[in-house]
Order: sequence, then structure tokens, then C-alpha cells
Amino acid sequence: MAPSRLHLLLLAAVLPLSFAVPFANIPDSTPTPSEWPERIVQHKAPPPPTPFRRLRDAIIERLWSIPPQSRLKPCHSQQSTAPLNYRTRFGNDVVLRFSFESDDELKALSDAADTLYLDIWDISREWVDVRLSRDVVPSLLALLPHSLRNAHTPLMHDLAQAEVDSPHDVFFDEYQPLSVLYPWLRLMAAMFPQHARLTSIGRSAEGRDIPALAIGARRGPPPDSDDGRRKTILIAAGAHAREWISISTAVYIAWSLLTGYGDARAPDVTKLLDHFDIVVLPVVNPDGYEYSWSTDRLWRKNRQSTPLPFCPGIDINRAFSFGWDGNSSADNPCSEEFAGSNPLEAVEAQRLNDWARNQTSQASDVDFIAFLDLHSYSQQILYPYSFTCELEPPNLEDLEEVGLGIAKSFRLTSGHFYSVGSACQGSITSEKKTETRASKQQMPAQGGSALDFFYHDLAVKYAYQIKLRDTGTYGFLLPKQYIVPTGVEAFEAVLGLGRWLLSNHGIERYDGDAKRINSDAVKLDMLVQARRS
Repeated sequence: MAPSRLHLLLLAAVLPLSFAVPFANIPDSTPTPSEWPERIVQHKAPPPPTPFRRLRDAIIERLWSIPPQSRLKPCHSQQSTAPLNYRTRFGNDVVLRFSFESDDELKALSDAADTLYLDIWDISREWVDVRLSRDVVPSLLALLPHSLRNAHTPLMHDLAQAEVDSPHDVFFDEYQPLSVLYPWLRLMAAMFPQHARLTSIGRSAEGRDIPALAIGARRGPPPDSDDGRRKTILIAAGAHAREWISISTAVYIAWSLLTGYGDARAPDVTKLLDHFDIVVLPVVNPDGYEYSWSTDRLWRKNRQSTPLPFCPGIDINRAFSFGWDGNSSADNPCSEEFAGSNPLEAVEAQRLNDWARNQTSQASDVDFIAFLDLHSYSQQILYPYSFTCELEPPNLEDLEEVGLGIAKSFRLTSGHFYSVGSACQGSITSEKKTETRASKQQMPAQGGSALDFFYHDLAVKYAYQIKLRDTGTYGFLLPKQYIVPTGVEAFEAVLGLGRWLLSNHGIERYDGDAKRINSDAVKLDMLVQARRS
């Protein structure tokens, strides 16, 4: 539909405001990492548009169906050789998938990975993906039993080239750095002032804002609210810096909600926002994300200092107080899963903890009813508990039912299969049998997760960790052509969750479940103490 003159006048008035939305000191320019080769500019050639300018133009084109403007496009080399800086950093690295058949084999692999400080990318019930240097492969195999030495296959023969094959520039055709992400969020808040509000939940370890984009259609409580509190769905992403697809997906969901509200072709969006607020935290770990752009594409943790100066960073998703253990490799600052020396030592985890508790305090009107923690990779939908399989969540049947519904939304949208299960089975340390079910815990231990914190400490009934595409072909280096497909299927999954919540049984309060959680408090404390000892 062509824009009216009023639309164009409003756009002209609103766009300058995108730079006036208060949001601390977030840079608008795109820094060029020192190790990138210098750009060759031909004589008299006009300067290339900045990433944010290209982003702004793309938004205008999509909203008002304007034909795409002619843009300068970088020349891509036809050679398959990665740039020297990538080759120097990752050129000798590979990703191997080890298949195991017993707990003894898994334990041997876990011990060897801890000994050699290897980077474990993903784990399933049948295999483990490990990133390591080719030079380290013989050392790893020497530590493994004979049954595992020939039980591996290469997923990525050339990690440096895999990184180059995953380009990054502009929404949503490219991945984007913080210098584009922050102006994008300001622009969204300025273009949709009636439905979007941009705030910060606090500062990161290095002083960057942790943005929160609140999306809603009503100023007061929805008509079905019996306590005056606004039912809110919280979507978080980017806790692990290298999981770029989670950040792009979170922003795609926000964009789709804002542009779909009031559109007759998207009645589910309008209905969802008429009844619920949705808060999107697109990048919980801005320092690590920035570092993954400037220095180390596969960086995972945040960037704060640790007791070992040469091993900075804490795993934010291991740093929350509930179920925090800090045992095994999680107490080693050089480990990718370092949980900190104390609960909530990770600055970003502390900020999210404080903000969430403040939002749900008696003085606030927010009621978190669902929490979606976006990660990658492996295409899984995981529900609590993460830190132990020895205790079932009180509303297990509901969690499984909704999880299967979310998985169905993924499958119907794109044909991709997402498995559903307990988060404790997504990570192997021991196998135990409880009165209710046999439990198998995988490595690495996931105590101190945001999933368990929101579910148990804040009583968010529907809490899930969603591991997005893919299943290991690209791992954390998912190419740019998968940004939109992943965003589309995740957006449809959010709508599916909303439909279930709006059903007769979806938003009922679970007082019985809350009482059961309280009655299990002693057992939970015993389990937590046992894990810490």
C-alpha cells in the first residue's frame, strides 16, 4: 500500500527523533577493527553509506513498499581463502563430532576436554561437538579410550573459511554489530512511540547499556487482568557472545510485532499485544558481543576480569544464584563455562537479576508469565530444571504441552524439527534414578542458569531455553541467509505461545504449583548444597 502524504510527513518528523531517544552513550558510528585490511577507495568515488544509513533506507523501503535504492555493494572475492587475520586466528582449528555409546565414554571425553581446555560447542544424547586446533587432535585422542578414537567425524574442516562464509553487515540481510543494533533500537522506539519504549536494564562490566525494548498496545492493564498487573512475555538473547543468530532473531521478533500490530493480515499480532506486553532484551552480553566482532568471533563469556588476568570473562548463563554450583570446570576462570567465584558475580547477571526483581515487585505492575531465553545451536526447546534432573517442575505437563506446541509452530512454519525436553538432559555429569523418572545429566553442568532463575525464583510458569538453528553443520557460524528464516519461524513460535496463553487454561494462576515449589524448598536447598560441595 502506497504511503499517504501524512505518513511521509510523520516519517520525516520521526526519523530525527531516533537520535533523541534517551539511551546513555551509545555510539552511532561503525568502528573498524585494527586488524581489518585498509579499504581501497577509488578516486572521486562517493563515500559508501554507513551501515545505519543502509539500515534506515531498508526500513523505509519495507514499510512503504518503495523499490530498493541503488546501493554501493562491496566486491566479494571469488577465492575461497580466508583473510590473513582469520587464517591466523582460526586457520588451524576444526570442529569434530564425537559419537559415544556409554556414560564411561562420555566421562572420558569430558575429562579430556577439561584437561586440554577445549571448547565444547554442543552436546546431545549421542554426540558431542568439540572445537580444537589440529595440533591438539593427537593429544585429545591419546587421552580417549580406543572406542572413541575412531568415533569422530569432522563438522568443519576449515573454521577460518567457515567464518568468512558467514558475512555480517545490515539487518536483516546481514548480521550487525552494536554500532548498528543500538541505533536500530532507537529508531524502532521513535517510529512506533505508541507501542515501543526503549530503556536500559543497567550497564555491563565495560559500561555499555543492556537495552530493553518494551512492546505493548495498552497503557493500562488488559481487560482480563484480575489484579491490575500487566502480563508480560520476556524474550532474552545474546547471553553468549558468539550466538549471533539469537540476537538477530530477537530483533526480528520485535520488528515483526511492531510492524504487524493493526495489520488486518496479522490478527494474531494485534490480539497478542492487546493482551500482553512483550519485553525484548536483544543483547544481554554487549561486551562479549562487541569482542566477538572486533577480536574473537567465537568468544562466549562476558569480558569482566577474573582472578586470572589472562583468562577474563564469566559465563552469564551460569552466574545466577539459583542452582549456582561453581564446581568442576565451572570454577576455573579459563573454562568457557566459568560461573564466577560467587553467585551473580557476572555484572550482567546481577543487572538482569536486579531489574527483573524490581519489575515484579509489589510496587510494579509487571507479571512475567513467560520467559524465552534464545541461544544456539541444536534446535531444542528446553524447560526447567537445568541444574538437576532429580526434581520435576510442578507444572511439568503444562511445560511439555506448551513446549510441544512451540515445536509444532517451528515445524509448520519451516519444516524444521525442534526437540523438546528438560534442560538438565541437555547438559552429562551423572545418571541417577529418582522416584519419578530416570535422570541423565550431561556436561557441562548448567547450574545458575537464567532459565531456572526465572522459573523458580520469579515463579514464571512458562520458562524455556530455545536453541535455534542449526544442528551442527555451521554451528555458531550460521550463514547470513538463515537470519530471516530463523527469525520467521521463531516469530511464529511466539505467536503460537501467545495463542496458548490466551486459551482458557493458559493464563490461569497456578497457586497449587507455587505451593508445591515452596514445599520442595528444603529438597532444592539440599540439592544445591550437594552440588556445591
